[in-house]
Amino acid sequence: MSVKEAVVPLALRQSLSCPEQVERPLGLGEKLYNIPALRKLLLLAAVAAVWQVYAANVGNPLLFPGFSATLQAWWDGLTSGVLVMRAAFSLKILLVGYAAGIVLAALLSGFAAGSRLGGDLLETLTAMFSPLPAIALLPLALLWFGLGDGSLVFVLVHSVVWPVSLSMHSGFKAVSPTLRMVGRNYGLSGPGYVIRILVPAAFPSVLSGLKNGWAFAWRTLIAAELVFGVSSGSGGLGWFIYEKKNQLEIPSVFAGLLTVILIGLAVENLVFRTIESRTVRRWGMQG
Repeated sequence: MSVKEAVVPLALRQSLSCPEQVERPLGLGEKLYNIPALRKLLLLAAVAAVWQVYAANVGNPLLFPGFSATLQAWWDGLTSGVLVMRAAFSLKILLVGYAAGIVLAALLSGFAAGSRLGGDLLETLTAMFSPLPAIALLPLALLWFGLGDGSLVFVLVHSVVWPVSLSMHSGFKAVSPTLRMVGRNYGLSGPGYVIRILVPAAFPSVLSGLKNGWAFAWRTLIAAELVFGVSSGSGGLGWFIYEKKNQLEIPSVFAGLLTVILIGLAVENLVFRTIESRTVRRWGMQG
């Protein structure tokens, strides 16, 4: 064996002896298939087609209207401004309750990260209240806050604070001791320690908690509005769905449900996905 053969590994010699391989350029179909947004649009189109075929087989618009009838009712609701007004009402209440829940969750998680007593308190409270459906608190909300925005905000805070607190607390506990020591060596403590050390290190868990809190809040709000969504002569999307059901305008009911879904998709893909791509993925904290 020559010196060259002894030094150069076999795999490297084989790669050097083989001619250079030229990658085959992707075709138009493959390029289009590699676009995630286009793949999702194709899936949604397939769902709409199945929907339309199934509705035609049912043959009863009062039970299951077709996609075309639902789309027409949705467009009529948009052009008349009714759906826009109802969606704006729901989102306004949602943002208030969601923000209040996040602030409360941050306070509880920060207190839990700073002391054993705080950790015990948070774990006890989450074990007690996290399994409790927010909609079950509606009777108490009505007694305490009356028929109005306060009751809706109360149940929204309950639906947000526990999943967000659990995710934050789990993320904070998973922060490496090295990073904790760095923060202590710089003299950080209290809120500064949580904001500068724990939150950046645990941001994937924090973001996951925010997404879960949003999902719980959105579902809770629609369910609560179905029960008592009228406030000062107006209501949100849940009340719109309830009204149209009583009037037997089933395509409009489906149009309201479609609006709920579209808002959920928009928030997931435009808000949380953007935050994730500019933070977690850019920082290399997620594979």
